[in-house]
Amino acid sequence: MIDWNQIDTILLDMDGTLLDLHFDNYFWLEHVPRRYAESRGFSLEQAKDELLGRYRSVEGTLEWYCVDHWSRELGLDIALLKAEVDHLIAVHPHVVDFLESARSWEKRIVLVTNAHQKALALKMERTKLHGYFDAVICSHDLGLPKEEPTFWDKFQQIEPFEKSRALFVDDSLSVLESARDYGIGYLLRVLKPDTRGPARDSEGFMAIDDFSAILPG
Repeated sequence: MIDWNQIDTILLDMDGTLLDLHFDNYFWLEHVPRRYAESRGFSLEQAKDELLGRYRSVEGTLEWYCVDHWSRELGLDIALLKAEVDHLIAVHPHVVDFLESARSWEKRIVLVTNAHQKALALKMERTKLHGYFDAVICSHDLGLPKEEPTFWDKFQQIEPFEKSRALFVDDSLSVLESARDYGIGYLLRVLKPDTRGPARDSEGFMAIDDFSAILPG
């Protein structure tokens, strides 16, 4: 699927790509509504209906990914709530095998995430993956989500790379489209970001079910 001789830089998303999106889906669709209902005296269904509307209104923006934004908006300590269910944070199958192999190939490996710094810190502490990356770039540090085309211009300023010799792996269609428009040479979509959810369509991108598909041999 990939000629690794043509790749110098490996850019990797975190949630849904390296980590099982089940944690995030459960957190935002079940755990937060439950705590919000308790704090407001709502029924769980009332809380879910209200929160889904709020989520959709900022989806794809930096606010959607921001722990501090939701703490202010909902009157809840989102970072603390994440820690309540951090046992659900899990690494996707074959990710560690892939990262260990990639380290031995002498490629530059960069984590590129929309996750807020507080969520990133919690997940790296839980998974111990941080040692595999040459750099970790958080969209909140750049002030733009990966969905924005200008994100990649800012990214290039702090993490220069040759676009034609870079592989970017993500599960989000809108993020991959942004990376394609920027001109990143190799793009790969993860089709099953949530191991307990349905597989997605490749939507015209090269795609994998898990990282075993791109391990050499």
